[in-house]
Amino acid sequence: MQIKIPELSLVLLIGVSSSGKSTFAKQHFKETEILSSDYCRAMIADDEVDQSVTTEAFAILNFIATKRLAIGKLTVIDATNLQTKARKSLLFLAKQYNINPIAIVFNLSKDLCQSRSQQRPDRNLEPAIIQQQYDNLKYSLRNLKHEGFKQVIVLNSATEIDTSEIKLMPLACNMRHKTGPFDIIGDVHGCFDELLILLEKLGYNIQHSNAKYTVTHPQGRQVIFLGDLVDRGPKIPQVLQLVMDMVVAGNALCIKGNHDVKLLRKLKGHNIKLVHGLAESVHQLETTSANFRRQVIDFIDKIPEHYIFDAGKLVVAHAGLLEELQGRNTGKVYEFALYGKVIGRDESGFPIRYNWAADYKGSAMVVYGHTPIICSEWVNNTICIDTGCVFGGKLTALRYPEQELVSTTAKRIYYDSVKPFLSNLPKL
Repeated sequence: MQIKIPELSLVLLIGVSSSGKSTFAKQHFKETEILSSDYCRAMIADDEVDQSVTTEAFAILNFIATKRLAIGKLTVIDATNLQTKARKSLLFLAKQYNINPIAIVFNLSKDLCQSRSQQRPDRNLEPAIIQQQYDNLKYSLRNLKHEGFKQVIVLNSATEIDTSEIKLMPLACNMRHKTGPFDIIGDVHGCFDELLILLEKLGYNIQHSNAKYTVTHPQGRQVIFLGDLVDRGPKIPQVLQLVMDMVVAGNALCIKGNHDVKLLRKLKGHNIKLVHGLAESVHQLETTSANFRRQVIDFIDKIPEHYIFDAGKLVVAHAGLLEELQGRNTGKVYEFALYGKVIGRDESGFPIRYNWAADYKGSAMVVYGHTPIICSEWVNNTICIDTGCVFGGKLTALRYPEQELVSTTAKRIYYDSVKPFLSNLPKL
């Protein structure tokens, strides 16, 4: 049985004493990844089974777990974890550090656990204790899915435990091995003509045949699109076709934007109002084939909300990303990367967004879009490159690692903004 879990997780091993949790942990995880309550007891009292120091042992365990999760390290909790209260404190840590909690349950029979316990002179627990733990296990099995675990894996026999294989799955955002060079392009919004001009300025060769685009760079550079490919602009299907072809060919990567997600929901049949440019996307896509629309759904579904590149030196996210959210994959990360953080409304009802860049102290360079500005400027190792092409501004790219900005001016105003196109124009 193959058990797939995210490479960055908080894994709780849950089971009665002598159900094989510690053996399993040693077989499948690094020694440094395992936090054992028994080992923490021994650190304090020189005795793994000294129950008088249990409170202190778990204080140490939680402290180390906190430090590991804070820097984004896989952490495995080897304890019985049978009580809701004990799990609650660990689930709180997972939420605090935006890491998904995983439960692996060792659902063996009470008799087998008792038999194994009797064979361990240092762990020969009374039958009443095994019975109590077993009762807690059965109660836990009914409630784990409602406690907030991202996955609950139940192993129902010794054979399943012995034959299981842990496979750590890379997070979709983890592109640390890719070092560039990159050309990061801001919000396109259907401005296909300007996109072609910008790509040519950046040195890309563009060919179009059989309704497919082939876009390559003689120096092997790769494009990163910051999302919001759609809405408002005049040639949305063409933009989607070009970007999808580039991604399939390996010449580009793309992240979700909030407008892309709204279109995705509409294409999936959700009741979404045709406002803020969505009508243009829907009407233009009605002229395409059902097969193309399915490709668009599949494409937007699969692309992540942010990427980390170059050993953590570069982060791209549509609306930006706080340091503590980078490289994580929870709902909070998703929401911030797509929308930022709204802290109020102005007198016209437009969102007032938290100026996260002004407070940013991270070491990673963050490149983002989402809120159009007249001119891109560096703020605390962050830069917004949405320069409002669809509103008559420019389409801008940032070359990495050169940190050189390259732009092309919009041919015309394609979409009238509710407010004048200023440096702090809100985007809905």
